[in-house]
Amino acid sequence: MELKKLSISLVVVLVLVLVLQILSAVDFDPYRILGVSRTSSQADIKKAYKKLAREWHPDKNKDPGAEDKFIQISKAYEILSNEEKRSNFDRYGDVGENQGYPQQQQHRQFHHFHESFYFDESFFHFPFNSERRDSSDEKYLLHFSHYVNEIVPDSFKKPYLIKITSDWCFSCIHIEPVWKEVVQELEVLGVGIGVVHAGYERRLAHHLGAHSTPSILGLINGKISFFHNAVIRENLRQFVESLLPGNLIEKITDKNYVRFLSNWKKENKPHVLLFDHMPVVPLLYKLTAFAYRDYLSFGYVYVGLRGTEELSRQYNINVYTPTMMIFKEHIDKPADVIQAREMKKQLIDDFLSQNKFLLAARLTNQKLFRELCPVKKSHRQRKYCVVLLTGEGDKFAKTYEAFVAFALANTKDTVRFVHIYDDRQRDFAQALLMDDEKYWGKSAVAILERRNNVGRVVYKILEDAWEGSEEDNFILLDLLAQLRTDPGLLSSDTVLPDLNDELAPVFFLRWLYSAIEYVSDCWDSVFHNNWREMMPLLSLIFSALFILFGTVIVQAFSDSSDERDSPLPQKEEPNEENEKTFSKENRFPLLTPSCTSQAFSAPSLSCSRGLVGHSLAPTAFPPGREGSGIPKKGFVEVTELTDVTYTSNLVRLRPGHMNVVLILSNPTKTSLLQKFALEVYTFTGSSCLHFSFLSLDKHREWLEYLLEFAQDAAPIPNQYDKHFLERDYTGYVLALNGHKKYFCLFKPHRSGDEGGTMGSCEDYDPLLHTGEARGKSSCSPGSKQAKNKLSKLSLWMERLLEGSLQRFYIPSWPALD
Repeated sequence: MELKKLSISLVVVLVLVLVLQILSAVDFDPYRILGVSRTSSQADIKKAYKKLAREWHPDKNKDPGAEDKFIQISKAYEILSNEEKRSNFDRYGDVGENQGYPQQQQHRQFHHFHESFYFDESFFHFPFNSERRDSSDEKYLLHFSHYVNEIVPDSFKKPYLIKITSDWCFSCIHIEPVWKEVVQELEVLGVGIGVVHAGYERRLAHHLGAHSTPSILGLINGKISFFHNAVIRENLRQFVESLLPGNLIEKITDKNYVRFLSNWKKENKPHVLLFDHMPVVPLLYKLTAFAYRDYLSFGYVYVGLRGTEELSRQYNINVYTPTMMIFKEHIDKPADVIQAREMKKQLIDDFLSQNKFLLAARLTNQKLFRELCPVKKSHRQRKYCVVLLTGEGDKFAKTYEAFVAFALANTKDTVRFVHIYDDRQRDFAQALLMDDEKYWGKSAVAILERRNNVGRVVYKILEDAWEGSEEDNFILLDLLAQLRTDPGLLSSDTVLPDLNDELAPVFFLRWLYSAIEYVSDCWDSVFHNNWREMMPLLSLIFSALFILFGTVIVQAFSDSSDERDSPLPQKEEPNEENEKTFSKENRFPLLTPSCTSQAFSAPSLSCSRGLVGHSLAPTAFPPGREGSGIPKKGFVEVTELTDVTYTSNLVRLRPGHMNVVLILSNPTKTSLLQKFALEVYTFTGSSCLHFSFLSLDKHREWLEYLLEFAQDAAPIPNQYDKHFLERDYTGYVLALNGHKKYFCLFKPHRSGDEGGTMGSCEDYDPLLHTGEARGKSSCSPGSKQAKNKLSKLSLWMERLLEGSLQRFYIPSWPALD
């Protein structure tokens, strides 16, 4: 009975504790604590937080509950100032980092309950409670906004090693000892560490391309690289080293140290020499070189290597103690030195941060100008820049050396010495010197102070040109001394333009580097990193290729099948009876300027006013002339080439377009146009071809002028030829390219014996009897021979489109009168 009462009371106590915990969790409302509404802006929330923080700060408020109240205020502001956490609280009422997992809050309520009893997870040796197991990773946990806003920009200064983990992950438990050991070793060297919980940070895990746990990846310069080897200490260390660029540190010996140190003027950087007895460059030095690569150039000297004795002897190096030297304008003597048996990162950072610039650095870009000459923030934080405006070459070497010597003797925190080449930064120099003639071809010194970020400065120019004499040194020293007590000495005011980036690569190199980087990123994404995210794109590409090749294959089989099914084309000329039948059944309506026509057996006739135009609508093809393509229209549009249409149809024809012109006479007009329409109809689907005809009776001189440039293709007329005015060019076809000023020529096909008489159609020769043939009807024997002239025009058109015809170029198109 007593045992039963005890168990009941124990259950009641546990229930009460649980209810109190739930109520305390539900009672926490950051909006109520800060006294703001759910629609308040970030400015209102920040204002309310500052007011309550001043009121309840434990140092100012002696109330016993002030500390707890201050903690609640800070926690409430932490939630509401982060848009992601605020959104989670508004959606789920969760004040933690659960991101859409309200059940996690309930898990936390029961945590303290089961942690004190025998059915705790640790009793069964299943340490899946992430809060207990990952306690060492809590300070490395990353959130999406933190990663994007802080980690990615910081990756340009140091590499990051990031682990992706989750609950109920057996492999995550196995790699934890190695991970902790590597973190302890690499973090002190300067490697950034991050942990992403895939269950709570799904968005970030997906952004990183981590689709399984555990995953380890590296981040440097904003680029992600995945670790694919066994999780052991050496592999992880090598992985971090592989992230770093390979040209950070140059190996230095007695043969190349002078060249290396002399590059300070070209690179505009101090040079650092690292002396150590390790044959391989330590990882600490590589990380340091990466962090300061924009300011310093690094070289490594292996003191145990043969060929470094002269270098060690010259600079008095202790071969048993790591040494770091910085060289600036003078390579015979280091500007600063440190020696330590154990080089620590903090020691190196302090040493390098004080020596990032030369004694008198050259202003090569706007970023360097802003760092060396910062904007004045207060009267106690004034920074003056002493600028030497000089030129290049031996002529100005003496004045520059004197300026550097002055800078070396006056190293104060409030003054920075810089110089520029006025021929490379003309706008900057002109804004200070105002084109004063007394400074032409000479050096000048200006003392300036930046007032804002848009270029406004106050300054003073030394009255005389700088020659580096003792008098110049005294004048400059006196001015700097006066500035300590009288800042108003800088009486001039101007706005300086931005400096040109002298060290920027040319456009082609920038484009090349960007292309290489893009290809490298694509390669890594496809084959190493986010290949799952690339699967939709790859699937789309392969699908398109499959459809394309499938279509080509199907079309090829279809064409071959059509060729087998279709009758063989007739190679011989049709006989006279077939020709007559074809002429009767396949006539074409012809539009003349007067809109009159004879009675043809073709379907219909249409008429349009304006330019002379002819619409030729074929109703059938002769055997063996079926078109391989599908014309866009059911007729052929042929326009007469006259002085009105000459400019638009030829002289100003668009590039890539050609005008195919048929030469005809009045007696052969109807028959030639009908045959011309049949031959070119299959080519009317091309929008680059235009079809016209030219009257030989009106424009013979224009045609003969063109044919002079095709001497091998047509006879050259001359004034002593008795048949000069009787030569017949009907049936000739010219393909004119108006833009490139050339033409291709088609000579008509001639059948039969050209030396015969007019007794038969076969013996009729139009070259010699043009005048007698005029006035004949289209049904005469001459009509048939006129049509035979164009029997091979379609083959010539195919060669025209292939570009295999001979081209005859002319200097300019003659006038058409």
